[in-house]
Amino acid sequence: MLNAMIFAAGLGTRLKPYTNTKPKALVKLAGKPLLERAIIKLIDLGVDRIVINVHHFADLIENFLKEKNYFGADIRISDEREELLDTGGGLKKAKGLFIPDVPVLIYNVDILSSIDLNELIQQHESAKALVSMVMRKRESSRYLFFNKEKQLTGWKNCKTGEVKQARADMNESEPLAFSGIHLVDPKLFDLIEEDGKFSIIDLYLRLAKTEKMLAYKDQSDLWFDLGKPEQLQKAETLIKNNEQ
Repeated sequence: MLNAMIFAAGLGTRLKPYTNTKPKALVKLAGKPLLERAIIKLIDLGVDRIVINVHHFADLIENFLKEKNYFGADIRISDEREELLDTGGGLKKAKGLFIPDVPVLIYNVDILSSIDLNELIQQHESAKALVSMVMRKRESSRYLFFNKEKQLTGWKNCKTGEVKQARADMNESEPLAFSGIHLVDPKLFDLIEEDGKFSIIDLYLRLAKTEKMLAYKDQSDLWFDLGKPEQLQKAETLIKNNEQ
């Protein structure tokens, strides 16, 4: 069995003006809202339950799901209207909505990817990882570092120079860019000590000292972060060209 969580609560500030009147999740890409694309990908994978967190224009997302009859899937809403909890806090708040003791596939709503998620699941299970993070070799302002065993060793913000080291061999590790897709073992919930609003990456870095936090290197041909208008337009052109 498999749970999934779509992070859809963000303010979408980088996607203005599209997000002046709607949440990022309902911004359309080639005629389809980003949320619909993410849900269909997860349904095609065969997930048993999808949890979606909401904050910015939460009512619009709830109305959209009702109109679509929840795509015939088991979809639950994690309501963050009162406070946006960031990725770590958002996952922790949603805990009670998941099928218990079942892995959770986390998927950012603003990601477009041709990744084979079945392959990710198989590698995660065979490695007995606590967390498997989908990583790509691409340019980014922030990198996560992984050693030869694919173990998370640290993080760096190239713009500010800030470094967060999790293991001694960070300097010998490979910098990779996070793709916004990760698979977590249900045991993770018992290891969360943080409260309120916190970053899931900071949680992963803390746990990387003792737990298996592994990279899944994605080399699929298509991956887009749709967080900015120019990226959305590029992806739209690509989709339209492929559909001709």
